[in-house]
Amino acid sequence: MQNILVDKIRKQEIADNIADITNRIQSIPCKHSWQKQIRLVAVSKTKPASDIAAAYELGHRHFGENVQELVEKASILPSDIHWHFIGSIQSNKCKALADVPNLWTIETIDSSKKALTMNKACQKLASPLRVFLQINTSGEASCRNIKMRCLKSISGHDLLLTNQLVNLNLAKSGILPSNCVMTAKEILDECDKLELIGLMCIGAPHNAKNDRNPDFDLLVECKQQIEAAFGMSGLELSMGMSDDFESAIEYGSTNIRVGSSIFGSRSYTK
Repeated sequence: MQNILVDKIRKQEIADNIADITNRIQSIPCKHSWQKQIRLVAVSKTKPASDIAAAYELGHRHFGENVQELVEKASILPSDIHWHFIGSIQSNKCKALADVPNLWTIETIDSSKKALTMNKACQKLASPLRVFLQINTSGEASCRNIKMRCLKSISGHDLLLTNQLVNLNLAKSGILPSNCVMTAKEILDECDKLELIGLMCIGAPHNAKNDRNPDFDLLVECKQQIEAAFGMSGLELSMGMSDDFESAIEYGSTNIRVGSSIFGSRSYTK
């Protein structure tokens, strides 16, 4: 761990923000039996290590990062931080992730293939790594995942094939809800170094202020399907961010991921 200089004014700003979020969490009654506690993950992507150090000095321990920043920051920050990987998993980065000694969980397992690859990278771990299945509840298309083909004709064959390509790739870096039980089974049966602890979703922004949130409804339904299929109980739900975490808790979230409301808006380099 390096000696990281923490600005006092910035630390107070982060302290006020964490206190505000914590008070809002505590004001919401937990309606579901599986909500033993609500975990606040401070998503610190693109933020300097000094911001994390400030939150750490305030007693916070769970932080969310992408792979490059997680590996870099874990090497200079305290070893008792609980790191949550939140982002797209690349096969060539699995070993680097598995080598982070205080990696607490991966929240974004979004395919059987990536689960198997991550499981292979974790073979030397003494205990299985906690993972969440990321479910595509919003039906939003990811431009990165969908490979559109140009139609040279409007024949039924070409149209059908294109629709199949779109339907197969609708997951916004997530497993289609209809495949959640099958994917869970593959992890339970084939991934000895992964422990399935819950499900995760990224809700569509336009649902954040609705009276009913179909993303959260669907994630709860997936949880119930998996638990019924395998005689399980207590799967966690990671849902809710800065704009919708209060609603998510009412739906049964146990793990909320808050970034901008703690650290301010993110700035991405081009």
